[in-house]
Amino acid sequence: MGTTPAYRERLTLADLKHRSALLHEMLRSCSVCPRGCGANRLEGRYGVCRSTDVLMVSSAGPHFGEEPPLVGRYGSGTIFLSSCCLKCQYCQNFDISQHPGGRPTAPAELAEIMLWLERRGCHNINFVTPTHVVPQIVWALTIAVRGGLSLPLVYNCAGYESLETLRHLDGIIDIYMPDMKYASNAHSRKYSGVRDYWDVAQAALREMHRQVGDLHLDGEGLARRGLLIRHLVLPGGVAGSEEVLKFIAREISRDSYVNVMDQYHPAYHASRFPELNRRVSAEEYEEATTLALRYGLHRGFATPAGKRGEHVHI
Repeated sequence: MGTTPAYRERLTLADLKHRSALLHEMLRSCSVCPRGCGANRLEGRYGVCRSTDVLMVSSAGPHFGEEPPLVGRYGSGTIFLSSCCLKCQYCQNFDISQHPGGRPTAPAELAEIMLWLERRGCHNINFVTPTHVVPQIVWALTIAVRGGLSLPLVYNCAGYESLETLRHLDGIIDIYMPDMKYASNAHSRKYSGVRDYWDVAQAALREMHRQVGDLHLDGEGLARRGLLIRHLVLPGGVAGSEEVLKFIAREISRDSYVNVMDQYHPAYHASRFPELNRRVSAEEYEEATTLALRYGLHRGFATPAGKRGEHVHI
């Protein structure tokens, strides 16, 4: 596999502009995310995501706290986007996702941010919480490509994605990095405000994997293309880790790169839910990683003592 990003290898500038136009039209009666709220964001109406057609950037810069294959030596070129289509009651980034702010950023300015990150030596462009602003991102990409952008694009999302939107991204995104939050629609409704997360996320991961396959690393250990899945272990089995890991192993790939994360801590409104108002125990985390191994997963997480695996958990 070469080092040329998908949007340069597979698509022309005319193709990108066409995709941009199709996605832009989805904002007229918004169907960009699975909520399909129907707000006319082109006329300044707010969707459920509390966004209009104006993209808001919270911050941007080289980031060294992501998974090692994204960070490398010079960091992941991370662009934190304001707002979110989920309402997670324990969100660790609630100040960005649930209290929208940031700076209004036109497509040309977003393109310049992307090019600046490339000049800084970053190994990729990492869009954090891009789901609700995909049309604006692709529009900016058409400008950045004219400016010479040639880095892989990372789609760093919550896993709650519209299949129509994802299909418009085929050949644009190099690395999908979704969360897999729950194996229960009841839990997603209670804790994230959506009644169909498990159904939607399964379909979304299948489509992402169809597009990019398992995570491919180059000779320096840097991610070039593929699927990187995050699963945050929640207290008391709320995340349904066994079902999540079983699904990934049996229906996506046993070679999936899965970051089984243990850094949950009560944040935002977590104190309103006694079951979420504590950290994850060492035993709960070890149980999750043991389950991952049992189902044949072996990439992207720290393994329990005495077991062998690829220790890249951060």
